[in-house]
Amino acid sequence: MSSFKFAATLRRLILWVLLVIIFATSAIVLSLRWVDPATSAFILTASGKGKVRGPLWADWENISPWLSMAIISAEDQKFPFHRGFDIGSIRQAVRERIRRGRVRGASTITQQLAKNLFLWPQRSWLRKGLEVYFTLLLEVFLSKQRILELYVNLAEFGPSLFSAGEAARIYFSKNVK
Repeated sequence: MSSFKFAATLRRLILWVLLVIIFATSAIVLSLRWVDPATSAFILTASGKGKVRGPLWADWENISPWLSMAIISAEDQKFPFHRGFDIGSIRQAVRERIRRGRVRGASTITQQLAKNLFLWPQRSWLRKGLEVYFTLLLEVFLSKQRILELYVNLAEFGPSLFSAGEAARIYFSKNVK
């Protein structure tokens, strides 16, 4: 096989693999419209380190509106208005990094969900790039309400304590409603 044919075959193979990956990840994220995930990458990572509590799943109708407002207030006040990325906060974080050398987060609820659901905790450019990709998929395929429902049910609310439902039960002896 000539080097030209080999290069063309390799390009086709790489394109095919990329298309399969895009299709598969899109199908997985789209399925989250209807399917509640049993676990997340962060929960699996924590379970390898010891005892994990949660998630205790709560459907949207059973999540207190006060809890939803508290999470948006604490994590991402612009959540209802952006499409996955708070560009202003990202700019401020970059400026702070350049001026003071300080790393400050600028992740939105959707970005945090993408990271918690699909990725790993350590910081790297690869993880950040994949986080951007999954954030875009989540924003394209899911409503803001569904994104917030998934976040409430999968976020870590204490050391190895996942979901607001489990946190409400452990900390306050109450249900999430």
